[in-house]
Amino acid sequence: MVQVIFVWDWLMEHLLYINLVLSIVIVFFQRRDPKAVWTWLLILYFVPVFGFFFYLIFAQDYHKSKMFRIKEVEDRLRASARRQESFMSQDLLYLEDPLAADYGDLVRYNLEQAGSVLTLNNQVEIFTDGQEKFGDLRRELSLARHFIHIQYYIIKEDEPFSSIAPILVEQAKKGVEVRILYDGMGSRLMPERRWRELRQAGIKTACFFPPFLGRLNLRVNYRNHRKIVVIDGRIGYVGGFNIGKEYLGKNPRFGYWRDTHLKITGDAAISLQIRFALDWNYAGRENLFLNGWYFSDCSRLKESGVPGGTGQYSVADSGSDPQEIPERIDLLEAEISGKLLGIQIIASGPDSRQRQIRDNYLQLFHKARHHIYIQTPYFVPDDAVLSALKIAAGSGIDVRLMFPCKPDHPFVYWATYSYVGELVAAGARCFTYENGFLHAKGVMVDSRVSCYGTANMDIRSFELNFEVNATIYDEETTEALERIFLEDLARCREVTREVYEARSLWVRIREQGSRLLSPLL
Repeated sequence: MVQVIFVWDWLMEHLLYINLVLSIVIVFFQRRDPKAVWTWLLILYFVPVFGFFFYLIFAQDYHKSKMFRIKEVEDRLRASARRQESFMSQDLLYLEDPLAADYGDLVRYNLEQAGSVLTLNNQVEIFTDGQEKFGDLRRELSLARHFIHIQYYIIKEDEPFSSIAPILVEQAKKGVEVRILYDGMGSRLMPERRWRELRQAGIKTACFFPPFLGRLNLRVNYRNHRKIVVIDGRIGYVGGFNIGKEYLGKNPRFGYWRDTHLKITGDAAISLQIRFALDWNYAGRENLFLNGWYFSDCSRLKESGVPGGTGQYSVADSGSDPQEIPERIDLLEAEISGKLLGIQIIASGPDSRQRQIRDNYLQLFHKARHHIYIQTPYFVPDDAVLSALKIAAGSGIDVRLMFPCKPDHPFVYWATYSYVGELVAAGARCFTYENGFLHAKGVMVDSRVSCYGTANMDIRSFELNFEVNATIYDEETTEALERIFLEDLARCREVTREVYEARSLWVRIREQGSRLLSPLL
């Protein structure tokens, strides 16, 4: 007790000097957004002692660091993207409709800045209900023959996982390679004994940014928010659903859970596999890029007589050098059958030099000519995104934003409401989803191009979280997503100028207070 009092007294006595040193570090030694700098300075000086600890936990700057990167692999992947750029420059790679000409600059930008290879041989199925999504996932997991790679931000030991785990255990017994990657923060409620049981059953597991000293995690501000499943290099899932009973609509706090998840069958599944492998290599300390089998459609290789068949196809077996793996990944010379559906898988995170998903959104907003539809549980945009949407709305483009009517994170919700007011004033139409909780994350533009995945329309997803989205260049798929959006409007309440101006003083105070913290939310 005496020691605690002594430490407290010492902190209070030297608080001014501690804050001064931290202020110097924040202002002069870390390249941050000016708004974030001022926010941290305010916290340090107006929340004594606690502000200091908040800074230690939430303000660690891993941005642009190389601790997550496997440079030699990413360099080779970018070399593969360069090859596709040369095909585009020679007009050898275009979709068979006007989308190629209209969005060729966006395709090229994603190639150059994010190394996102355009794949053409894809089909997409859309899930908006958790029961349907997990039912389809269980069926595909039971049909796996070579490998299953699963990555979720949240995994809880309740109904959805209890229905999936026995399938994974049975598949592992049959020789199917099963890997599960989870986030240390999002999956903190999962008991460690459960992971041990899975490992004993032959399933490999890895934790991204694991906690230490119990559940304490000093890197809590950086979360792997991705949700990826890849089965046999042929089927991939990406979207908003995590693994927990609330995603089945069985949490009374949220009610019905409205989300969007994509099932991709085709070459884009290999792009998702690359993203999974990069994260697994960091968290699991196992280099999946040494095994070329993981980066090909196993069924296609089997039909073509390539050796393997049980996930054991290695670079050595094929006589290839690891440097040649991107040649398999690129898929430019793959046979295209059926309807062409172009997809780019775009990933971003604090390890990225660019904010790829955010910049992809900006490009889509700037190219809109008729309408922009947005669904997001959190709307805390930076100045560029907010300005782009306000300019679009002011130019006569039909801008519609849909967000939840209830908060799961109160500060983020009230910050969202403050930005909604600006959009409404600029001429956009904003709606609160009233039939439970809206967790879908996506953008649809002009019934032609759509982008759905794990990223929210907020600063955290743009800069702090590890995210992954699928940009889909296809009118049929985008129109299907837009029909769902328009059907959701029947379950929404519009936030008109009159509704927004009628909010109470208490709501206005919460809005402004939360907005001050928006650079950190």
